[in-house]
Amino acid sequence: MSGDRNDDAIAVDDDVSSGSNRPSGKRTSRLSERRADREDRATTSTSTLSRPRSPTPAEPTRRGNPINRLIKFFREVVTELRKVIWPNRKQMATYTTVVLVFLAVMVSLIGGLDFGFIKAVSWLFG
Repeated sequence: MSGDRNDDAIAVDDDVSSGSNRPSGKRTSRLSERRADREDRATTSTSTLSRPRSPTPAEPTRRGNPINRLIKFFREVVTELRKVIWPNRKQMATYTTVVLVFLAVMVSLIGGLDFGFIKAVSWLFG
């Protein structure tokens, strides 16, 4: 049985080395894309790469009717809000509790430091 596994491995290696074009997954297509990019870069002359690019002129902004722009803005806001994944009631309660506990810890930390500095300054300067 172990001989069969080695024979299969050799057959797979032969398929890969022969460069067969059968689809075998994403990794293979990425490798072929990288090879094509390398070939493109190798054939591109270095003189075109070293030239500084001229800045493209900025396109003028078109100002339309302010009411139409406002309507478009609100439509885009609604479209984006539909993409939001809103938390359910349990998640919202959990998030609120976490925020309130964190807030209480931070307030007590800052208050304790403030109280300590007040005591230290009053002891130091009397």
